[in-house]
Amino acid sequence: MPPDVAAAAADWPLPNRDHLGTRATTASPITAANVATLVPAWAATIPPLGLTGALATNPLVVGDTVFVQDLLSNLYAFERATGAARWSVAVGYLSVGPNGAAIGYGRVYAVVGRNLVAAFDAGTGAEQWRVEVPATATEGIDLQPVVYDRRLYVSTVPVSVFGQFTGGDRGVLHALDVDTGAIVWSFDTVDSPDLWGNPQVNSGGGAWFPPAIDAMAGVTYWGTGNPAPFPGIAAFPNASSRPGPNLYTNCALAVDAGRGTLRWYRQVQPRDLFDHDFHLTMLADVAVAGGARRLLVGTGKAGYVHAFDAADGMPLWRTAVGEHVNDDLLAVPLEPTFVKPGLLGGVMTPPAYADGTIYVAVNDMATPYQGDREDHFSFFPYVASARGDLVALDAASGVVQWTQPLPAAAFGAATVVNDVVLTTAFDGSLHAFARHEGGRPLWSVKAGDGINGWPAVAGDLVLVPVGLGSPAQLVAYRLPAGVTTAR
Repeated sequence: MPPDVAAAAADWPLPNRDHLGTRATTASPITAANVATLVPAWAATIPPLGLTGALATNPLVVGDTVFVQDLLSNLYAFERATGAARWSVAVGYLSVGPNGAAIGYGRVYAVVGRNLVAAFDAGTGAEQWRVEVPATATEGIDLQPVVYDRRLYVSTVPVSVFGQFTGGDRGVLHALDVDTGAIVWSFDTVDSPDLWGNPQVNSGGGAWFPPAIDAMAGVTYWGTGNPAPFPGIAAFPNASSRPGPNLYTNCALAVDAGRGTLRWYRQVQPRDLFDHDFHLTMLADVAVAGGARRLLVGTGKAGYVHAFDAADGMPLWRTAVGEHVNDDLLAVPLEPTFVKPGLLGGVMTPPAYADGTIYVAVNDMATPYQGDREDHFSFFPYVASARGDLVALDAASGVVQWTQPLPAAAFGAATVVNDVVLTTAFDGSLHAFARHEGGRPLWSVKAGDGINGWPAVAGDLVLVPVGLGSPAQLVAYRLPAGVTTAR
C-alpha cells in the first residue's frame, strides 16, 4: 500500500475508500443517532458542464486535503476544513466519465486526455510526468484510477467523445509504473484477435471502474464492459456479427497484480444484447462455519448481484435487484421494445459492504431497443422519470434484507458510516438510512439541483459532488460543534 494511503486510512484515500472497495468506514463520529444534525460546512464551486454535469466521481480525502476531478478533466485540491482552494490544474478535456483522481507516493494521478495519463505533485499540483497509453483514435480512458504496489491501474474502453463502439475498438487493462508512467503490463479484455469474427463492426470490453484489490494476495479484480454493436445493426441484427460468448466482456476477472496474467474469469452474460456492463467489483469477508470466506461481489447494469469465491471464482449466488422486463430476450424485435433495466438501469455505481451486508443503489429505468438498430443515447428522455432503490442483501446467501425507495434515479452509489448507509439521488438529494433497522429513513437534504456522483466520508465530514447544480459544487456537510457519537 502506498505510504500516504496507509497514513490516511482513516480518511477516504481511495475511490472506494479501501483497496477491497467496501466503501465503509467506522473512523467517524457520524451515527444513526446524530446524522440528522449534519449541517452545511462549505461548498467549492466547479465550472458547469452540459447534460452529464460537472462531477461524476468520488472525491478523495488525504489528511487535510480534498482532491477531486471534474468532467473537463480539471483537477482541484481543497482545504479539508474550509474548502479553500489549494491548487488546481486546468486540463479542458471532456471526459465521458466517471473519471477521478488517484493518490499514492506523494502524487495525484489522473486521466487528462482521451488516452493520456499524468502524475502531479500532491502538494503543489506541479506535473511530474505524462504518458500516452496505446489506443485507437476513438478509444478512451474514462475510469478513476487506483494505485497499489507502485503501479497505477487504468483501462481503455471503446468509448470516448470521439466515438462510441467504433468497429475494431477493444478495452485493455494496463498497469503503469507510478514513477515514470511506463506500461508494466497489459491485459486485453477481448479474447479474440479478430474481435469475434468482424473487426470492422464489433467492439467491446474494458473497465469503467477501478478494480478491487487483494493487497495480501496480489490480485486485482475487474468488472468488464459489454460487447457491441447492441442489440445489432441493419446488416447484422441481434448481434449476428458477433456469435458466441464474446469473451471477456461482461466478466469478473481475477488478474495477477504484478504480472497481468489471468487467474480466473466468470462471464455472467454471454453475447449481451443490452449494453449491460458487469462493471463493478468489491471484496467482502463473510463469516462462515469454521472461519471467514472472501467473496468477490460483482454487479452492473443487468440488475443482478453475484457472489464468487475470490480464490477460484466459484459462483456462490446470484440475486435480482430492481425491476426486470424483457431483459431475458434472446432476440429483440425489429421494432422499438422497452427493456428494464435499460441503458442506464440496474446497478450503475459502486456497492458497499459492512458486517455481512451488501448495499446497492438500483436504478429502475427502462429504455427502448430495436434488434437492427443501435442508439447509444436513447436513455436521455427517460432519466428524469427514473426511480431508484437502496437495497440491502445478506452477503452469505444473497437474500434481500430490505429495500428503501429513492425519489429519483439512483446514480449515487452506497456509502456506509457506522450504522448508517448514505446514498444520493438524481434530483440532488442526499439520504441517510439506518442499516440495522430495515433501512429506516433517518435524514435527507437537498444538496443541489442534480447528483450523479457519490459521497465520501472522512471524520465528521460528508462530501457530496453536486455536478448538475447551478452552480456545480463539491458540497461538504459536518456535525455541529459539540455533537458526539452515540452508538
